[in-house]
Amino acid sequence: MKSRPATAALCASLLSSFFILSGCASSIYGWQVRTTSTPFSASGEPAVFQQEPVALLSAVTVPGLRGNEVALAYYLHEILHKVTPEWKVVSPQETVARINGAGLAGEYMRMRAGYEESNILDRDSLRKIGAAIGARYLFQLRLASFTQTMTERWKALDVRLTQTRWGDMRLVLQLWDANTGGLVWVSAAETSMQGEGLSQDPVYLEDIARATLIGMMADFLNRRTASKYTPVNKVLDDLIKEAMPKEQNGK
Repeated sequence: MKSRPATAALCASLLSSFFILSGCASSIYGWQVRTTSTPFSASGEPAVFQQEPVALLSAVTVPGLRGNEVALAYYLHEILHKVTPEWKVVSPQETVARINGAGLAGEYMRMRAGYEESNILDRDSLRKIGAAIGARYLFQLRLASFTQTMTERWKALDVRLTQTRWGDMRLVLQLWDANTGGLVWVSAAETSMQGEGLSQDPVYLEDIARATLIGMMADFLNRRTASKYTPVNKVLDDLIKEAMPKEQNGK
């Protein structure tokens, strides 16, 4: 039996050879976002949000994924603050505070329950909630699916040298007009993200959600109705990497 120092040295040598032969750094990171978005309705041109506030409602999802959707509106808020600093955006935290402060928590819960079943935000409830928030326009997110997978890609002497992880997400983003009850704009996106390295970290929901939302907002701001975004899209890739936690970028 080899000693622990000898085994460690051999593993390090094998690992170094693997990365040299494969042309890889210590981590491989890739992503792809495919979007399908609608044209804007007459009242929803992007320039309007420099004058009209837009609020972010909490995301909804299917029962099996509940809990995963909680932070999505916060990620979207951070992205909007970064890419559209001139917009008047009401944060998810402030949105909830204004709804509750106006005594509309029950109304909001009923509207959400109806939306989960019908994909429609009730016009009368939406009008009351929009007035309480002080925003004519409201972004509503729906998490349709999210999966994480991890596999051991390469082992030597029963020691795992690399871990392959990937995640998939389907997300829907809608923009509603609280004054009319009209659906202004919709985007549906599917995202795949892959990573490879030494750690046992999965593809985090935060990372794949940010990539998905940035792709959707790229469609929104550029008035696109169908797009495919990958690291080849340099501006988006830089923005996504900047949005990731620093320890994720450096691995």
